[in-house]
Amino acid sequence: MFQKRVIQIGDRLIGDKCPVFIIAEIGLNHNGSVNIAKKMIDGAIFAGCDAVKFQKRTPELCVPRDQWDIERDTPWGKLSYIEYRKKMEFTKDEFDEIVDYCSQKNIIWFASCWDELAIDFIEEFDPVLYKIASASLTDAELLIKHKSLNKPLMLSTGMTEMEDIEAAVDILGRHNIMLAHSTSSYPCKNDELNLNMIQTLREKYPSLPIGYSGHEVGLAPTWAAVALGASFIERHITLDRAMWGTDQAASVEVIGFMRLVNNIRDIEKALGNGIKQVYESELPQMKKLRRINSLKNVYATSY
Repeated sequence: MFQKRVIQIGDRLIGDKCPVFIIAEIGLNHNGSVNIAKKMIDGAIFAGCDAVKFQKRTPELCVPRDQWDIERDTPWGKLSYIEYRKKMEFTKDEFDEIVDYCSQKNIIWFASCWDELAIDFIEEFDPVLYKIASASLTDAELLIKHKSLNKPLMLSTGMTEMEDIEAAVDILGRHNIMLAHSTSSYPCKNDELNLNMIQTLREKYPSLPIGYSGHEVGLAPTWAAVALGASFIERHITLDRAMWGTDQAASVEVIGFMRLVNNIRDIEKALGNGIKQVYESELPQMKKLRRINSLKNVYATSY
């Protein structure tokens, strides 16, 4: 029987006593290429991930007006920042292709939407889950729009104090919500990861699945997050950390992701159920090494 700290995503359960739900964040690491995105989906499947995540923005709404005309070096040469942001966004036809590809490959996909029009865009594809990015946690209108959809939500908590987390949860309610501890620096230094927040959030919100969205270099902190009780894990995936893009350095390449997933599965097995018992594999050593099988009988007759 599952405890109440569980929500359903498609045909999967996420929460206590469930397998850790592992998300490969593609984000913007595709650099505007559907073919690269497909290779990342293949890489996530090869690594054993449960889901892939994209991002969706309406550039005119998300880029401050005073930054539109600033020239940037991009994979397409020098462009104004607004034109660059437009090239990084997939069109409806491109998203159709990506969603179909995920369906063919039988992997869950979802997206973080950074504005209300982006939600409308993604909702046409009927995802089973949405993410609210750390940057959007304080956007009350966006939270309310998400709540109106009545779909499961993953809320990331980087660059945020506890009072804002409390306010966001008050807006969204506690039904179909999962919280991800995160620190929003790319890459994040180990001494700013603050993984004990996983336990803090578990204690504060006993009915919500609590997970971890990591941006560190390396894998060990993510494994530690699982040991601390994270029900789901999100890490950025890349084909090559040397690729162009601001998130690549905080991302995990495919072979590293496979190692990450395999070791998470080992950690799940190793954590056990917390009930002390003698295993059958211990019995030969018990017979060989122990003079008295049980202290409880000695205690009962001697005192």
